[in-house]
Amino acid sequence: MISVSQGRLQDRLPVSVIDIGSNSIRLVVYEGLVRSPTVLFNEKMLAGLGRGIVSTGRLDPEAVTRSMAEFRRFRCLSEQAGAERMFVLATAAAREAVNGPDFIARAEEVLGTEIRVLSGHEEAYFSGLGVISGFTPVDGISGDLGGGSLELVDIKGEIRDVGITLPLGGLRLQDMAKNSLAQATRIAREEVARAGLLKNGQGRPFYAVGGTWRNLARLHMEMTNYPLGVMHHYEIGIDSAASFLRQVAKGDVEKTKGIEGISKNRRSLLPYGAIVLQEVLAAMKPSKIIVSALGVREGFLYSLLDAELQKADPLISAAEELARLRSRSTTHAHELAAWTGTTFAAFGIDETEDEARYRQAACLLADIGWRAHPEYRGKQSLNIIAHASFTGVDHPGRAFLALTNLFRHEGLFNDSAAELQSLATPRYLERARLLAASMRVVYILSAAMPGVIPRLKWEKQDDGVLALVLPRELAGLYGERPVGRLAQLAKIANRQLVLAVED
Repeated sequence: MISVSQGRLQDRLPVSVIDIGSNSIRLVVYEGLVRSPTVLFNEKMLAGLGRGIVSTGRLDPEAVTRSMAEFRRFRCLSEQAGAERMFVLATAAAREAVNGPDFIARAEEVLGTEIRVLSGHEEAYFSGLGVISGFTPVDGISGDLGGGSLELVDIKGEIRDVGITLPLGGLRLQDMAKNSLAQATRIAREEVARAGLLKNGQGRPFYAVGGTWRNLARLHMEMTNYPLGVMHHYEIGIDSAASFLRQVAKGDVEKTKGIEGISKNRRSLLPYGAIVLQEVLAAMKPSKIIVSALGVREGFLYSLLDAELQKADPLISAAEELARLRSRSTTHAHELAAWTGTTFAAFGIDETEDEARYRQAACLLADIGWRAHPEYRGKQSLNIIAHASFTGVDHPGRAFLALTNLFRHEGLFNDSAAELQSLATPRYLERARLLAASMRVVYILSAAMPGVIPRLKWEKQDDGVLALVLPRELAGLYGERPVGRLAQLAKIANRQLVLAVED
């Protein structure tokens, strides 16, 4: 029986996924099969099963031997982590190699479970589902670059076609081109020309999936001094991408700023990843590149959820889980989310769909730092939120969430996170202060406990002043501090506000 600590959600049964790729093999144990799964344990090996497959037609023999030893370890780790179920997926190299069936049979014996060898269309489908699971909404072309193949699929809320698989994975392209970058460019151009669906993506985002492209994005972050080191939903403009990719595609990556942060085993494939991405961009002419940290594994798990759970908001789901783990009262957090919505409406403030989602998430996260020393609650909360493994939120929105918590704890004009403030749009920055000011009023009226916030009402007086009205039985909560906090809110909101007690 696994002992689960208070830092784990008690209603979760872990599941594990082993992903057998052409270049890497990875074990990921997730805390549970839920809308926004949290990684409980993660380990990979760069096996290189697909190295040399172009010339030999077979999986690399040394990589096969190493993989079998690692499978034994992965099985033990999965059991040690308490995984209720273990799913094993294999992709391009295993399905295409002459000795693929023998390799799969041996691996199944070691792992003690059936291995699902994905077809090219299935790989594209699950990768597309991974993107759908991590963004709200999705409208563009998803491209998953592995070691053996590139999967492309058109997504507009849902997957619109069966997708296409091209033999352009980093290892395969390196082998086909015989280490010639010029030849790799010719091959990539010819293969990408077959992907007619890319024309449908003109003016829409391209969602980049896969380790090589994530490493390219990491280098781009370093070169542009980007202020937030979170990969998921990192956006790259087309002009910026073009000059960057030209530089990497030349092959001299060892002199590139930030290269020390990339595994040496991964570096040799970066130019090939850059070449493929160049050709995709030339054929598609997208509006921008958006990096996805989610792919086949997450898409496969998403496919196992029922339809209702698939429709749940991944950001709200993750924020609610964090509130359950770290806040004083999740009920209070939900009350705060409802009340701030009413407050914004009373102030005549319109919200887009994303702004409403982000406000709700910020309220769910508002109390996660309460155990820290009061002087550090804001900074601690900001760091947790800014770098959390949230999905369904872009980087300006993530900055909004983090800054709201900072302002709520450390003052509405705290400037200790200047780089993050530069990432938020002026509109988000203004709303972060407004939301934080609202929180600062109700937290000292409710003592962070449920039951008070729903009883606070906004009433418009004859003179046009908005009154925040306490019920008579809660008149004892009236005092200098809440009056002062309401005055701060009035200044931020540019409205006349008073605190009153019900007649």
